[in-house]
Amino acid sequence: MHTHTLCVHSETGEMENPLSDKVSVNNPADLSIIVGYFIMVIGVGIWSMFRTKRGTVGGYFLAGRSMTWWPVGASLFASNIGSGHFVGLAGTGAASGIAVGGFEWNALFIVLLLGWLFVPVYLTAGVITMPQYLKKRFGGSRISLYLSVISLFLYIFTKISVDMFSGAVFIQQALGWNIYVAVITLLLITALYTVTGGLAALMYTDTFQTFVIIAGAFVLTGFSFAEVGGYSALVVKYSSAIPSNFSSMDPRRYNISPDCYTPRPDAFSLLRDPTTGDLPWPGVVFGIAIVGGWYWCTDQVIVQRCLAARSLTHVKAGCIMCGYLKLLPMFLMVFPGMISRVLYPDTVLVGCVVPEVCKRVCGTEVGCSNIAYPKLVVSVMPNGLRGLMLAVMLAALMSSLASIFNSSSTLFTMDIWTRIRPQAAERELIIVGRVWVLCIVAISICWIPVVQAAQSGQLFDYIQSVSSYLAPPIASVFLLAVFVKRVNEMGAFWGLIGGLLMGLCRMLPEFWFGTGSCIFPSNCPFLVCGIHYLHFGIILFFCTSVLVLLVSYCSMPIDDQHLYRLVFSLRHSKEERKDLDWEQEEKGRRARREAEGKSGICSLVGRLCGGGSQAQEQDTPEAPEKLPDISEDPVWKYTVDSNALIMMAVAVFMWGYYA
Repeated sequence: MHTHTLCVHSETGEMENPLSDKVSVNNPADLSIIVGYFIMVIGVGIWSMFRTKRGTVGGYFLAGRSMTWWPVGASLFASNIGSGHFVGLAGTGAASGIAVGGFEWNALFIVLLLGWLFVPVYLTAGVITMPQYLKKRFGGSRISLYLSVISLFLYIFTKISVDMFSGAVFIQQALGWNIYVAVITLLLITALYTVTGGLAALMYTDTFQTFVIIAGAFVLTGFSFAEVGGYSALVVKYSSAIPSNFSSMDPRRYNISPDCYTPRPDAFSLLRDPTTGDLPWPGVVFGIAIVGGWYWCTDQVIVQRCLAARSLTHVKAGCIMCGYLKLLPMFLMVFPGMISRVLYPDTVLVGCVVPEVCKRVCGTEVGCSNIAYPKLVVSVMPNGLRGLMLAVMLAALMSSLASIFNSSSTLFTMDIWTRIRPQAAERELIIVGRVWVLCIVAISICWIPVVQAAQSGQLFDYIQSVSSYLAPPIASVFLLAVFVKRVNEMGAFWGLIGGLLMGLCRMLPEFWFGTGSCIFPSNCPFLVCGIHYLHFGIILFFCTSVLVLLVSYCSMPIDDQHLYRLVFSLRHSKEERKDLDWEQEEKGRRARREAEGKSGICSLVGRLCGGGSQAQEQDTPEAPEKLPDISEDPVWKYTVDSNALIMMAVAVFMWGYYA
């Protein structure tokens, strides 16, 4: 076992960085496991690339709608669990206890809404992207354009930059690389199989990586609990995990309150006080459900995996598999983070409070809880297994990044580029999607310094707070669009704009004043930043819903002939639907047919990227002509329904036990 000791200069009283010249993963066993892992991932990607049809939009972006339930479930989980989860959940667990696990366990209920209520409507609508659904549902183009832009914004600022930062923190701890060198290396490997393979390659590599992630995390959890002395020992020791390294600090310079470094008394409670709790229970129960509804039921990354399934039963079974897997992060990430605080309270790595020390140790002054999990890996794991855990972190990082790359390129290509160039042929759309990936990567790298300093250095809180300011209006509009026929385009649009303005009124001052830390609280006025971000998300959701309904009922309703198979109550309708956006679609098709032939260079690039020939293109429909059948075999329908009830019972028990 490797341990790091705190070095203090006797003359100056200053602390040295314990990891300044420590490289932990530098032995043949670790390195050979990492290399072997990458060979296997690239092998799986190449195998699936040749196995699937990538030359059409449906084949590249929806895997030919041929996936069975287990790749769907594994891909849902792997797309969701990025390295941000390992670093963020463990870091917040180290800082404040198990309440952050509520974000994971809330998903057990929300993912069932996805499979049972939302996906049937998306399938019968015959769409590839979520903005496409809103375009069919409401007509016009301003709502779908707004959703495309805000979704890409959220991907860059809450997903891609966070995952890259957290993966780089891990590599920095394990290999001693510069944080930006680590990021760029990871991106090159991820972009390689995203750009070449399409969604099918991603879903097969996701399935492989899910097994790697779970196996490696189980091994680390076992070593961690053995080190701390078991669960009961963790409960006892966590409450006394207090750093004692303040003796070398100048007490006149810092007036550090004991609250800044003493573990919370409610650390082992999921539901905390509604006013004084760091994660108050109304926010945990209702606020997380609203943000979760946006993420699980309307987000392109998640829904795209469900649309690739071969039938509705496979979608539902995949959602149940994902739900069971979502039970694990509490035990595989949150508890290990808490153990890290118990084992290393004095190395200032996890319990670090003093800004200068934090800056020297982990590069940010607001705290070092984000390195709780990497610290545990490099200290507790033996040679070989440490390489496995680095591979696990890379698996988590690459699967979620690749998923986001594929989905954001789908959004940009199908909803923004086709608006700029309606005559774009299929091959052009696929190439544009791949180029767009490179653009968002560059923007995300520039945003990493902001991620480092936000929300007292607690990564998971940063992700959830930004989502709570921007996502509730989208969740509200989708919920009402799917279940309330009376909602129209005008109501949905002004609901989205009103909700966005409310969210920005909270988000922009918070970024301007900073979220602060325990030693240096933020100067943001209480009236603006005083409401907890989860409570703010609840208020924002209800205000948006009221605005949408108010404007809709004051304006003309949409006729039923435009809504067949676009709302839940009409999902089984057999009547012919007259799409509100049919004129624009027809114009685009006509422009593509009239487009001139391309040069030899474009044809060569198209073949390399998996696009078909010009002749093939004209014969290939842009999306499946035949609407998917959402009827189910009764035996399998009752099987998945009963499994869903069992999973909900398990979820209720777990919530009750830890509440």
